This record gives sequence, structure tokens and C-alpha cells, in this order.
Amino acid sequence: MLEWGGLLPIRLARRASPVTIDLYSDTQTRPTPGMREAMARAEVGDEQSDSDPTTRALCERVAALLGQEDGVFMPSGTMCNLVSILVQTQAGDEIVVDDQSHIYNTEAAGSAAIGGVSVKALPTPAGLYTPEAFRAAIREPARTAPRTALVSVEQTTSFSGGSVWALPDMRAIRDIAHAHGLKAHIDGARLLNAVAATGIPAADYAAGFDSVWLDLSKGLGCPVGAVLCGSKRFVVEAWRWKYRLGGAMRQSGVLAAAGLYALDHHVVQLATDNANLHALHRGIADVPGLGFEGNAGHSNILCFSVEALGVDAAAFAAACLAEDVRVRAIGAHQIRATTHLDVDRAGIERAADVIRAVAETFHDRAAS
Repeated sequence: MLEWGGLLPIRLARRASPVTIDLYSDTQTRPTPGMREAMARAEVGDEQSDSDPTTRALCERVAALLGQEDGVFMPSGTMCNLVSILVQTQAGDEIVVDDQSHIYNTEAAGSAAIGGVSVKALPTPAGLYTPEAFRAAIREPARTAPRTALVSVEQTTSFSGGSVWALPDMRAIRDIAHAHGLKAHIDGARLLNAVAATGIPAADYAAGFDSVWLDLSKGLGCPVGAVLCGSKRFVVEAWRWKYRLGGAMRQSGVLAAAGLYALDHHVVQLATDNANLHALHRGIADVPGLGFEGNAGHSNILCFSVEALGVDAAAFAAACLAEDVRVRAIGAHQIRATTHLDVDRAGIERAADVIRAVAETFHDRAAS
């Protein structure tokens, strides 16, 4: 296995004043000047008593966007997932997710630690399991087994290349869940990227699901927050758990104003982000040693393997960063690149050149 021990002799002209092109995640976005101005002008109240008008307006708007009855503002998407699980399960239950999902991999086992709920992770090639696989995962009632209580669909997928779930499959999974007495949840962190990719309205994706949320701090470019939606009864219980977990706030309208601004000004940007990701994919798809899944690049996330280069992901990412392009190492050999509003087409072209040059350098070194 090759290790990166310093700057590689990459064949690129360095810029006079390097500026890192940050493709690590769309969480790296910064509030735009217009968003900051909207935050400064926000009308505020006490969010904990549901009297912050800007926060209330944001929740109502996202609920309408998702076709749900009500919504609650949360500090993070991780809290949205956890609260959805806590409201709709009980200790000793089991939930079904994909094996590359955010719930399973990067939420510190919150469902188990706080709710006493175990997770069944279905093996998937790209974060997409089939309705048939889900049906087979539902446990038969038995006094010695956990009760299958909830299924989660991550739209789009996070750590498996931004795959977009097909609407018929989502609806089939929802209907199977309900037929077996389970709740159906959507981790909608990047749901609007799926909307931008397919043209299918967010409310169509969310229709009939028991809980769904939308992240504000990823592609929409807000500094903080997410909105969790469902029935009015669900939101009452979600608020109870939000309070227990320390998520209640005071003048959160300052943050909610950023969300309203993003919904007015940044949603159109998601299509550009998707297009930039496709351009990045085209720019490196033929590079020897880079391995791509067949459905790579559906939305604004691209994952590829560097294993064939004989290098680990951390070393590959470090070599890219030395050329002012930041990508994310996932596991031993996977690289993830994520486009967002802070990276323009020129930045994407530069990133493609760097990734190509880094890969070619490692390839040449392995061959020598």
C-alpha cells in the first residue's frame, strides 16, 4: 500500500494565491451576504413558547413544501432523525435502514444510547435497498425478538454517492411498512437535491410518510438547522423530545430567517450544484485507477474508489489538499466529493484537474 509522504510531483500550474476548493461536504457552505442581512433583520420572539414569528413562518412553509400538517425547527438533522425514532418507537424495538445511512454510521448510535432501539442495516450497493429486501427484514412477532417498528429512507443517500431513490420504490416501502404496522420515515437532508434532479415535487416524495425533515445547513447554505415535519400529533410529541434533549431555543428567528431566505434564493442553486457534480464526474470518469459505481453522480455527491491505485483514501485526500482541493476520505479506499453553492464551475474544473493529476501520479508511481 502506497503512503503519501509529501508533495507529489503533480503536473499543475499553481495559482499565485491558492484558495481551497472545498468539496468535503455541502455542510461547508457559509451564509451569503443576503442571508446575513435577512438574519440581522429577523423579527424574533421566544421559540420555546412557540412565539417566535419567523421560526413559526419557517416551520409552516417547510410543512407546506413537504405536504405535512406541521413542523418543528431543530438544531440539526441528526436531532431530527433521533427525535423521529424516539417518537415512533419504544425501547427494545428495531428500525430498518441501509448500511451506508447517516443514522447507522454517523449519529453516535443515538437511537440505541438514548432510545434503547436497535438498528438493522440492510446491505446495499449504493444506499438503495429494494422493497423486497425491506419486506424480508421485517421480523415475525416473537417474544424473543425485537419488534420491527420503523423504516427509514435516506433521500438522497449521503455516503454512497448521492443516489436518488425512485418514487415507486419509496412508496412501495412506505406501503409495506404501514401494512405491517410500522412507521415510515424519510431522512430528507438532501431531499431538494432529489427534487432538482428529477423534477418530482418534495410533497410527492413525502406523501404518506409519518415523518420527514429537510436540512437547511447543507445545499441551502444556512449556518444551522433543519425542520422536522409530520402530523400535528407527531409534532406535539417531537417537541416534547426536542425539549428533553436540550433542543429548545429562544430567539431562533435569527436562524430561521436564514432558512426562509434560502428557500427564496438558494433552491434554484441546487440544480447548478447537481450540474457541477455531473461536470466533475465527466472530468474524471476515465481516469485509470478510479472506480465508480454504475449509478454514480445522481445529484450533488460523487463517491469513487482509489483502491486500484494502491493508495488509501486518506493519502489520496491529503495529496488533493496539498493542491488546494479538499475531498473527504471515507473508510479505507472511498473518496467523496460534494458540490455546493460555494464552489463554482471554475472551481469544479480545477478540482477535476487536481483529482486527475493526483490519480495519475499515484498510478505512475505504482507502475514504476
